[in-house]
Amino acid sequence: MREASIKRKTKETDILVSLSLDGKGEAQVKTGIGFFDHMLTAFARFAYLDLRVEAAGDLEVDPHHTIEDCGIVLGQALREACGDKAGIERLGEALLPMDEALVQVALDLSNRAYLVWDVDCPEGMVGEFPVEMAEEFFRALAVQSGLTLHIRTLSGKNRHHILEAVFKGVGRALGLALRCNPRYEGILSTKGVL
Repeated sequence: MREASIKRKTKETDILVSLSLDGKGEAQVKTGIGFFDHMLTAFARFAYLDLRVEAAGDLEVDPHHTIEDCGIVLGQALREACGDKAGIERLGEALLPMDEALVQVALDLSNRAYLVWDVDCPEGMVGEFPVEMAEEFFRALAVQSGLTLHIRTLSGKNRHHILEAVFKGVGRALGLALRCNPRYEGILSTKGVL
């Protein structure tokens, strides 16, 4: 079973993430940040992950700790659920439109954590979600899961549309990378290991 459940508690946050890589895209998300809940739900749907996120954080300070720590825990759960990555496609890409916004995502489940964030999005808030926190979330996700992740906007003006295209695009690319390929049993690497 390609599943994992990770709980992490600090003085700033208390987070539980459970996921199944072979799900139907069903999500139960409660972070206390409405727009973030919407984005994680969209991410799960487009990745075909079953995802549960329960987060309690110091939102009276600001949403930074909650958003970043959700990325940390989700990344840890993703790494655990992937195991040695034998038999998966490993690579995924997506070109995701959302009205005027167009986002390109490419990723590699390589165990080499790296984020290229080339997202041109107007500063500000979407609901109670600060735009700049999207980069922090995806950096935490990439570092903890060992993901090489490139995200760039090709067009877009509306903050909501751009960020939604980013989350859906990463979900779509991840879902493709996680697919099992029956044509080989080992790890897709010339080294034989990731």
